[in-house]
Amino acid sequence: MDVVITGKQVEITPSLKRYIEGKAKKVEKYTSKATQVVFTLKVEKHRHIVEVLAKINGVVLQAEDEAEAMYAAVDTVMEKLGGQLKRSKEKLKSHRVKQALVPSNHAKALPVRPTVDVSKIKKIKNISVVSMTVEEAVLQIEQLGTGFFLFGNLQNHQLNVLYRRKDGSLGLIETVLAS
Repeated sequence: MDVVITGKQVEITPSLKRYIEGKAKKVEKYTSKATQVVFTLKVEKHRHIVEVLAKINGVVLQAEDEAEAMYAAVDTVMEKLGGQLKRSKEKLKSHRVKQALVPSNHAKALPVRPTVDVSKIKKIKNISVVSMTVEEAVLQIEQLGTGFFLFGNLQNHQLNVLYRRKDGSLGLIETVLAS
């Protein structure tokens, strides 16, 4: 597992690096398929912010937290990531149990799909997707004042999502069709 630690406006001391690497090893408690864990440490005024991205078997998990001290922020962000890892592991186990219930003597037995509680959906909204450049999409999200904007990207001919981040900047999600 590769552990990457970067700092923005903060010096990464050897003791902090050892501490973070020790915490990152706990990811292996949940899965041995973790390929990379990326820590980004930031200091803004008196806030110590830690963001962690864990790439596990093609899935990216993200957690972020802030505290008065960097070590405390690392602890709480790793607790958040641990909770995400635990939930994803439990989901995998529950899916395996449901698949094991399918009778093996039926050659054409349909796979059992997990039941989904659709009652959680409170509103359905139809959105027409317009093709435009990223620059035009930035103008649209600023004009509309929304948290996200879905559009067809003219450059890569893919569905993209432009979203507003917590710090006020914008992020872009470029979709890729998985095989």
